[in-house]
Amino acid sequence: MASTSRFVLRSLPTIPYHTPRRTLGTSIPKSAAPNAFHSQLEDPSSAAILNSLKTSPPIPQTLTEKIVQKYAVGLADGKFVRSGDYVTIAPHHCMTHDNSWPVALKFMSIGATQISDSKQVVMTLDHDVQNRSEKNLTKYRQIEQFAQKQAVDFYPAGRGIGHQIMVEEGYAWPGTLVVASDSHTNMYGGVGCLGTPVVRTDAASIWATGRTWWQIPPVANVVLKGTLPKGVTGKDVIVALCGLFDNDDVLNHAIEFTGAEETMRSLSIDARLTIANMTTEWGALSGLFPRDGLLEGWLRSKATMAALDSSEGRAGNMRFTHARIDELFEDNLVADKGAKYAKQLYLDLNSLSPYISGPNSVKVATPLVDLESQNIKIDKAYLVSCTNSRASDLAAAAKVFKDAAEKNGGKVPQISDGVKFYIAAASLPEQQIAEDAGDWQALLDAGAQPLPAGCGPCIGLGTGLLEPGEVGVSATNRNFKGRMGSTDAKAYLGSPEVVAASALSGKLSGPGWYEKPEGWNGVLRGEGDGIQEEDRMISADEALDKIIGQLDSMIETAEKDFAESQPETEEPTSAAATEVYPGFPERVEGEIVFCDADNINTDGIYPGKYTYQDNVPVEKMAEVCMENYDPKFSSLAKAGDILVSGFNFGCGSSREQAATAILAKKIPLVVAGSFGNIFSRNSINNALMGLEVPKLIKRLRENYGAKPQQPTHEITEPMGNKEDQQSLDSTTPGPTSPAEKQLSRRTGWKLVWDVKKSQIQVTEGEGGKTWTESVGELPPNVQEIIAKGGLESWVKQEIAR
Repeated sequence: MASTSRFVLRSLPTIPYHTPRRTLGTSIPKSAAPNAFHSQLEDPSSAAILNSLKTSPPIPQTLTEKIVQKYAVGLADGKFVRSGDYVTIAPHHCMTHDNSWPVALKFMSIGATQISDSKQVVMTLDHDVQNRSEKNLTKYRQIEQFAQKQAVDFYPAGRGIGHQIMVEEGYAWPGTLVVASDSHTNMYGGVGCLGTPVVRTDAASIWATGRTWWQIPPVANVVLKGTLPKGVTGKDVIVALCGLFDNDDVLNHAIEFTGAEETMRSLSIDARLTIANMTTEWGALSGLFPRDGLLEGWLRSKATMAALDSSEGRAGNMRFTHARIDELFEDNLVADKGAKYAKQLYLDLNSLSPYISGPNSVKVATPLVDLESQNIKIDKAYLVSCTNSRASDLAAAAKVFKDAAEKNGGKVPQISDGVKFYIAAASLPEQQIAEDAGDWQALLDAGAQPLPAGCGPCIGLGTGLLEPGEVGVSATNRNFKGRMGSTDAKAYLGSPEVVAASALSGKLSGPGWYEKPEGWNGVLRGEGDGIQEEDRMISADEALDKIIGQLDSMIETAEKDFAESQPETEEPTSAAATEVYPGFPERVEGEIVFCDADNINTDGIYPGKYTYQDNVPVEKMAEVCMENYDPKFSSLAKAGDILVSGFNFGCGSSREQAATAILAKKIPLVVAGSFGNIFSRNSINNALMGLEVPKLIKRLRENYGAKPQQPTHEITEPMGNKEDQQSLDSTTPGPTSPAEKQLSRRTGWKLVWDVKKSQIQVTEGEGGKTWTESVGELPPNVQEIIAKGGLESWVKQEIAR
């Protein structure tokens, strides 16, 4: 029996975990009927499906689903949202940064003149704040003037990083849904706010209409146990999670972190922000922590300071008030008992030690002790970014030098000869706290070079980038090959204290604060909640749920085994022809160009050096398409080709040019084993079509000599020496055999996508084997967006309506 492949957004899962089991082979569950756009409510066939949902009984929801329920608009009466549903969302806030002007250009190009809700929008300048060129300053002036004209909240360059501002100013409020046109919007989950990234076109849609579309992802529950040993930080937690669960375990999932009260209290709000921030690097779309007593205390301190400011004649932040906090905790939003999660993982914090990721990969995570013994010399150290540059992080780094000063007659020691150490606070208020505590000065006394509160070297902009052959250690979130400078450099990630200790010693090292727990014998982690069966006490309801879950698992295994045992069919059947939206092509065909790598990120697809250059000509975009992955791609690929790649294609940043550069190359369709979610959004919003067909990747790799790959949930780092291998997140994957050295190739294979039949046909070269494969039906609202030329055109028509 042919397996079912999916469209880019995983819009039509074969057997969703949250719905009753269906007949073997059925690929389109009715419960996945999209309800994203009100134009569907006016269509009789769509309305009939939506009306059938009105009688749905109340169902247990995850915390993620509950928050989305609050911000979904246009739902049928009685409709309870579930993972997999397409919904229209009207987010509590939408933040844009340096990309505000490109968003404004989109906004104006679709005929919009007034932002729908000025209080919904926040604009910050944070990415290229060191760039004093007249071109960049002109763009910054344009953004500020536009913000003033539209009466939206605006924060100028040097005030801080947008994500930090959203948290410290109270825009990212617990229990709300907040979006931003940046991939690290996940950070808001550290304060119980469902933060998730959107792309520029989505932002323009929200400005114009107050809403955009979203597909609710599967939800993973990550159970944290124990408490952190001395010397282990929130950064170590997320670096370890990325490295220990490195098989795409949470790819395109929403994560809900849970744990005992003692466990959660051991994770400060700053630690939670760091962990939530880097769930992006783990592959997730959000990382949500619960509302609890620790969060309430943090909010109360903010409210008290705001009240004190007001009483003393200063401008107090009225988003933080005790009355608002009282209301927040009167009805504490939590997941329902019996809520269904796509998966459950656990990590015992007691068993963690300091971790380092890299080089050039977040998913290569190594205990610090193993790297310290290798005497890895460093050239540069960075304490910058929204991930780990708050006052507590600066204090941890300063403590390294203050402790050393006690052994140096009270004089703060200098950083190691030949090392450059760069520091930038996450925001001016955080820098002020560090200055008042003496921590900022201690770092300056040690020889650190201060940078403006902003992104800077974290994203490869401004002072201090890595030069060829250099080694850097950073407290940032990403260390993709070439992201922080030269592609011939090596970048490691670690906690602020590891960065400081490494700057002091001149090699990768820690401050020596870690205390190994008695009886320690390795990190405890795995699937499930980590409770031994003999220690578990469960209720009758929980026992029934467990039995049902076991039966579901048995059925799923049986279905898989049965499917694999069936002979391959040349003509898979479809229950009914897919309705094709007017203007959407009924067939797409072309020759396959195969880029044989997993996790090709957006930096690889569209070089970062062009990302913040406005008005790059289409011809230039086509020329540099896939340049950082394979410079030969541009001359090899032709208009009308179909680009095929491995798993998690388009991971990384939110740059929409990763999609538009492929369109500029006149490639209409991308096929992959799986896609990064942000790339999927950009593809749909810009009318680039995409399909997930794991079988095709397997067949190509069988024919072209690559090592056989496992399904997406089993993808691992390339094997070999960790210092020589490339990252799953890096620009180009490290070769594991001579056959893999050809990064891109024309195959001579032909692919035809029959949209009506919801299937593809592949002919493996002239005279080669021909086979077909079912693919998921394309939802009407997605076809509509693509047929109309992308989300901008859709919004333009909505405005006209």
